[in-house]
Amino acid sequence: MKADTTPILRRALVVSTGKNAAWVSLDGEVEPRVAQLRRMTGKRSMPVPGDVVFVRVLEDEKTVVERVEPRAFTLERRSADGRTKIMAANVDTLVTVTALADPPPRLITLDQLLAFAELEGIRPIVVFTKPDLASQDVCEELDALYRDLGYETIVVNPKGRENIDAFREAIAGRHAMLSGISGVGKSSIFKALGGEGTVGTVSRFGMGRQTTTAARLYRMGDGFLIDSPGVNEFGLGKIEPDALVQAFPEMRKPATGCRFSDCTHLREPDCGVRAAVEAGVIAPSRYGSYRKILLEPT
Repeated sequence: MKADTTPILRRALVVSTGKNAAWVSLDGEVEPRVAQLRRMTGKRSMPVPGDVVFVRVLEDEKTVVERVEPRAFTLERRSADGRTKIMAANVDTLVTVTALADPPPRLITLDQLLAFAELEGIRPIVVFTKPDLASQDVCEELDALYRDLGYETIVVNPKGRENIDAFREAIAGRHAMLSGISGVGKSSIFKALGGEGTVGTVSRFGMGRQTTTAARLYRMGDGFLIDSPGVNEFGLGKIEPDALVQAFPEMRKPATGCRFSDCTHLREPDCGVRAAVEAGVIAPSRYGSYRKILLEPT
């Protein structure tokens, strides 16, 4: 009897995708590999980072994605014109990375990401990097600002391994995604954790290319950490004031004291939110982020 040489299916996680192929991390393997996407009739659901897939590894080591498993959760980007795009799947934690110096803290980006996490109902973790390049006052002020809002904050210095173990513990067993502008130290965090797994883009013809602007997925037991390809892709889109207020926890109670039920908290008289800013209850930087997000949807 002829032996069955049909390759068995193997489970993998999607790291990044292109038109005809994806970088995948197979269970039991350290280095990601390029996998071709099987041609399907009708509309095909393209995999996204975080997707669980089953692949076949052929005799010539070529890998083919056979199926995408149902998603427990999808992380979607909303544009100003109302369109949505799935950015990641099965993510339960959004890790925001902000440098305390070089580049200077970009709080509007941090606040937008936190608002995104609030609206999506996923756990946010606030990570500050490069404390050695900033004054102690700046470190303590920003850490206290977000910690007092109820966010889990961690100040890390990957080069000195400061609080790397605390960060590892915070994301243990989680399906997390890193987000932050270029130069804030995401790659250094990956390296300090022990993760390499650097992959590049996938061309329109399905061939992978190594690049320096890499997407990565670091596996930690049952959990994983994905480096998102671009923080600007996580825009909130056009959003109404009452919905945006719910994404800023410190504004929820003051907003109930506004004279008008449809207050935008921008210019109306007897606004509870602006009164809270003037009283020091709401940080001016946070209110500034609220205004910018509301007035300049991405």
